[in-house]
Amino acid sequence: MEKTAQLEIEGRPYSLPIVEGTEDEKAIDVQRLRADTGYITLDPSYGNTGACVSTITYIDGDKGILRYRGYDIAELCERSTFMEVCFLLIYGELPTDEEFSRFKERVLAHSLIHEDMKSFFQSYPGHAHPMAILSAMVCSLSVYHPQLLKAEQTGEEREETISRLLSKVRVLAAFAYKRSVGEAFVYSRPELDYLANFLHMMFTTPMRTYEPDSVVRKALDVLFIIHADHEQNCSTSTVRMVGSSKANLFAAISAGICALWGPWHGGANQSVIEMLEEIHMAGGNYKKFIEKAKDKNDPFRLMGFGHRVYKNYDPRAEIIKKYCDQVLDHLGINDPTLEIAKGLEEAALTDQYFIERKLYPNVDFYSGIIYRALQIPTNMFTVMFALGRLPGWIAHWKEMIEEPGMRIARPRQVYMGATRRDYVPLAQRGSN
Repeated sequence: MEKTAQLEIEGRPYSLPIVEGTEDEKAIDVQRLRADTGYITLDPSYGNTGACVSTITYIDGDKGILRYRGYDIAELCERSTFMEVCFLLIYGELPTDEEFSRFKERVLAHSLIHEDMKSFFQSYPGHAHPMAILSAMVCSLSVYHPQLLKAEQTGEEREETISRLLSKVRVLAAFAYKRSVGEAFVYSRPELDYLANFLHMMFTTPMRTYEPDSVVRKALDVLFIIHADHEQNCSTSTVRMVGSSKANLFAAISAGICALWGPWHGGANQSVIEMLEEIHMAGGNYKKFIEKAKDKNDPFRLMGFGHRVYKNYDPRAEIIKKYCDQVLDHLGINDPTLEIAKGLEEAALTDQYFIERKLYPNVDFYSGIIYRALQIPTNMFTVMFALGRLPGWIAHWKEMIEEPGMRIARPRQVYMGATRRDYVPLAQRGSN
């Protein structure tokens, strides 16, 4: 028997279907609400609105659970690789040897960008934020691949678009970094894997060929895995909304990059480092800033603690903390801001104020520290996040575009403005 929820409006009853997910999530289906009743639901920021049915990522914030396609995030970080997780998210299953080899070959085949695009980079001022450059360049890719812009693509054309994006966004990110530091662009090396190639393009100079060691490479691999998807967040929802208009994937991903740029989203790890630098500039007494954070009348807020979704310890933070400690120990870096971070972390894990409010260090706290230790500039942090999130964006776009009966996203509103007014000519209006 179909389960329903009962709604009464002005004395008249309505039955609304109940939808149950595979992990016992429950939703009230209101798709027919406006047509049947004339009413809509009001849910600012969509905090209680399910915009889609998805098979990609499952989150239970109360229990601290995060799974990709049913696989626990901790197991994927321990046993898998970022490229394998890319395949899993986009295509729904872990690849066979043959599938994985073909996938990596396709991505490798697109490790160059059109030479004309290099002049685009030179047109930006040296202080341009890498996220601005990355978003513009991703959208510009569409100019060089017009054959991939059709709203209705064949399976082969879709695969071509996906593999190009996965490869070329990494190149564009590395070139954006090189532009920001005033260094010459470095091309990829076919013998290197996906992440090693990215680090090579980032850090190789005419004086030094960068070769990432195993500790650094594994930490970055794990960082990208834990960032790869996070359900219907701001940027993923943006990709879906833009894609629902049948805009091409390049445009949808470009929009997602812009959404991720915000300090309340992907820019949070940059805010962590800026906070640590602020504490350092003020003398380094982090305990004073902890007391400021506890004072409800003080505007200061500790960045990188707590999470809107997780009411328990962020499972991603629990994973990346181990790799953060490994990187710091391995590199032996003497950085006063990192010492401040360790002090804040210890306080948050032992202070009852933070424990009672479940304000544990989150993934942004640790990712910012790792990027700082790897000498990645602060303004590149969100670019790193975008590279990790790219397969999740692609997976959600692909899921949506292949859904039978897909419709363009079109939220409603409750209008609270002026009622009908008569126009008054300019000469007859009094001064305010």
